[in-house]
Amino acid sequence: MSIEEKLDTIVSRHEELRVLLSSPNVPADEFVAMSKELASLDEVVEAVKEYKTSCQSMKDAETMMEDSSLDSEMRDLAREEFYEIKEQIPGLERNIQILLIPKDDADEKNAILEVRAGTGGDEAALFAADLFKMYERYADHRGWKFEVMEVSETGIGGYKEAFAMIKGKSVFSRLKFESGAHRVQRVPETETQGRVHTSAATVAVMPEAEEVDIKIDPKDLRFDTFRASGSGGQHVNKTESAVRITHIPTGLAVACQEEKSQHKNKDKAMKLLCSRLYDMQRQEKDAERSANRKSQVGSGDRSERIRTYNFPQGRVTDHRINLTLYKIDEIMAGTGLEEIVEGLIAEDQATKLAELG
Repeated sequence: MSIEEKLDTIVSRHEELRVLLSSPNVPADEFVAMSKELASLDEVVEAVKEYKTSCQSMKDAETMMEDSSLDSEMRDLAREEFYEIKEQIPGLERNIQILLIPKDDADEKNAILEVRAGTGGDEAALFAADLFKMYERYADHRGWKFEVMEVSETGIGGYKEAFAMIKGKSVFSRLKFESGAHRVQRVPETETQGRVHTSAATVAVMPEAEEVDIKIDPKDLRFDTFRASGSGGQHVNKTESAVRITHIPTGLAVACQEEKSQHKNKDKAMKLLCSRLYDMQRQEKDAERSANRKSQVGSGDRSERIRTYNFPQGRVTDHRINLTLYKIDEIMAGTGLEEIVEGLIAEDQATKLAELG
């Protein structure tokens, strides 16, 4: 099917849905499904209309500029309009192509961020804390809500692991390429010789799972409670408010102790468990779909080294798109991360457009 035929099919389906939804006899469940489908087609249909209107206007202007019965001033105005619209057409065509890229169902979801210290001891834990705070600042920059779910601190301010729920518009679509191994090169505060050390942290960004996304049999879960403890093993409270949930079939276990309430910790742990299981399912499907793909912006493989932060040189390099920016302070402050995110999204779109071919 050609692009033109595909567009005509989309426009026809959009009109068909509008007619169907105006009928009082549509069952409630079908009404919801059709409403969602109609909403998903709105943007591309508007883009197609704008494109077709522009093409027609360009043809009309061409006719006028070649019409000898018109005076020269009118023909000059028509010529100016013709070339102005002609310059806009490629952008309109590209916009339609991008809108035709198959949507990731999870793109509009909230996300759960997971940052873990990797190789490098205390310095890796300090870097993990820096990354976690970078994403918190980026979320603030985007106007998203950043809710800390669980943090396991070291005694010197580092994070062994940390989790957060990030809520807002298109969170997962903008953060999903952050999953992978992040490497840092800098002189640790404890280094007396001034030598640069290399350490790492891993990041995972998972879409928040909703009830419709994943079904868990309660019989497959084991709940354990224990006393919450702080860094160094000191007990924060004397009640068993911390909760660990184990998904028996996969062996996946999550624990939360951030809240004083056992009930709240259980809710957070359950959200985290569901999102991890949902993420596992998605990764399996993605692996099947991408088996024949030669290039991917990011596979989501947490062992894949995706970015290096070199503090002495003030640079950050994203290895997947060969992008190097000499603005490490802005990136760690959150605002500078936008340029990397935009680059990753653009590369992903280009790859998918090539596959649509």
